[in-house]
Amino acid sequence: ITGKPDSVLALPTGATPIGMYMELIKKKLDFSRITVFNLGEYYPISKKNNQSNYYLLNDGFLSKTNIKRENVYILDGETQQPDEECKGFDEKISLAGGIDLIILGIGVNGHIAFNEPAEKLTLDTHLCDLTARTIEEHAKYFGSDETVPHKSMTMGMGTIFAAKRILLLANGLNKADAVAQIFSGEITTSNPATLLNLHHDVTIIADKEAASKI
Repeated sequence: ITGKPDSVLALPTGATPIGMYMELIKKKLDFSRITVFNLGEYYPISKKNNQSNYYLLNDGFLSKTNIKRENVYILDGETQQPDEECKGFDEKISLAGGIDLIILGIGVNGHIAFNEPAEKLTLDTHLCDLTARTIEEHAKYFGSDETVPHKSMTMGMGTIFAAKRILLLANGLNKADAVAQIFSGEITTSNPATLLNLHHDVTIIADKEAASKI
């Protein structure tokens, strides 16, 4: 942000990046030329839902900075045409010149953004089904499995890998197995985070618990 004031950033929501956002807010940096894309959004979900990524990113970070609204692109969980929304999202990233830095969390099953473990992964931003494990993991925020949307729109692996730099954040013992697999020497779509080994510029920041099984 300081070194390249017109950077294009891809930002996550969830519990992991909250501390990072708090630190960035305290630094009172100039975000006026920064462009922001979000990693994904539940589908369908209202923007007013306090668990939507739209709400969380705005409430927890964007509204507390001088980021310009016209420079913020968040997938619309209310759209009637999710496939067109995803296609347009990738086009906007291209028009912005690509992503300079993408910040990722990691799911307990190794998902990054909402790219879930599967035999095949998708390159572009797309609508996908959430796994039962992810739904269970997110139920603590929604109150029950039944209220968690079972689909999401997410940046695909190609969109993520096109970023110039990747920063992965991992907190907590429940992420330890997924993090350890990144360092196992094996790459598998059953843990999408292991594919980060193929990117040319990845930094991983993990607390002691998340790194405890490496």
